[in-house]
Amino acid sequence: MFRSGGKDRTSIAPVQDIRTMEEFSAYVGLSRPTVSRFFQDASSVRASTRERIEVALAESGFRPNLFAVNLKRRRSNILGIIIPNSIDPFYMELIRSVERIALDAGFLAFVLSSNGSRDLESAAIDRLTGLNVAGLIVVPTGVGPSNKKLEALEENVPLVYVDSPPPHDCTFVGTDNRQSMGLMVDYLCRSGEPPCYLGMPEVNQNAIDRREAYAAAMSAAAHEPVLLAIPQEMTWDFERFGYESATALIRSGLPTRTLLCANDRIALGAQLAAWEAGLKIGRVRGSDIRIAGHDDHPQAKYACPPLTTVAQSYGDIAQCAMAELLERIDADELRPPTKTLLRADLKLRASA
Repeated sequence: MFRSGGKDRTSIAPVQDIRTMEEFSAYVGLSRPTVSRFFQDASSVRASTRERIEVALAESGFRPNLFAVNLKRRRSNILGIIIPNSIDPFYMELIRSVERIALDAGFLAFVLSSNGSRDLESAAIDRLTGLNVAGLIVVPTGVGPSNKKLEALEENVPLVYVDSPPPHDCTFVGTDNRQSMGLMVDYLCRSGEPPCYLGMPEVNQNAIDRREAYAAAMSAAAHEPVLLAIPQEMTWDFERFGYESATALIRSGLPTRTLLCANDRIALGAQLAAWEAGLKIGRVRGSDIRIAGHDDHPQAKYACPPLTTVAQSYGDIAQCAMAELLERIDADELRPPTKTLLRADLKLRASA
């Protein structure tokens, strides 16, 4: 037992080898944020709480990593977000979810777009570093080697990648492309002709991962993968890319009457190409072609006909990414990288 203000209090647990703030919080019997506030500003907690922590410090001999505490004091309440395309509705929905969670946690989200350029991505990193951000959520641009500035930043600032992973070991939250593509390929093969595949420009790792996932799923279903030839163009104008690619392919003759697209925006362009060619799109008797996509783009359910797709959950991705980021911001030491892959859901609509 120990006394405070003449009243007996329940004693703290027996002294143990306490090395982290989490262990000390459990030892003293207070929440991690409360203990953090004490070390940042002892006057910010109640006198009784302050006395309890001071007694626990004396009994346990625990000493916090003052360098980490001081570093947190110097950081702002700003979270940085870098996306590769500022007009893509998928990223807009993701940002909306992240901003809401950040605000609830007491942070302001500052969003910058790389517009698919490594140089602009590097400039965005410099700008956010100048704002002394507390942490970063990044959708990396391009494929191939990682941006060295981002890799270096990971050593000093909590950083979570989302949607498309860079090639190095890092903390990532995104959709399991193998599961999502497998789900769609399985449905299309069971319900009609096996699908041929209209890929996307290699603007990020998803282009490669989804193509490989499609091929693996087709092989697992005992079908030969049919990868359609596409222009070697680096563009985020996916609707135009899908429209022009599908127009050329329809004119030359598609190898199957089922077309699976790498993402919904490409599928929307392909739908326009099929409509202009006089093809009836859908899964009902008498249809000429089935078209399906990936992502559950905000416009997918308003297409004509509504687009069959697999749904990534913007909210779940944002929730997991922000939970991971906030834990890392609050930690006293560098945490090892983690990877979180979320499952997608099949959205059956009239197009396939």
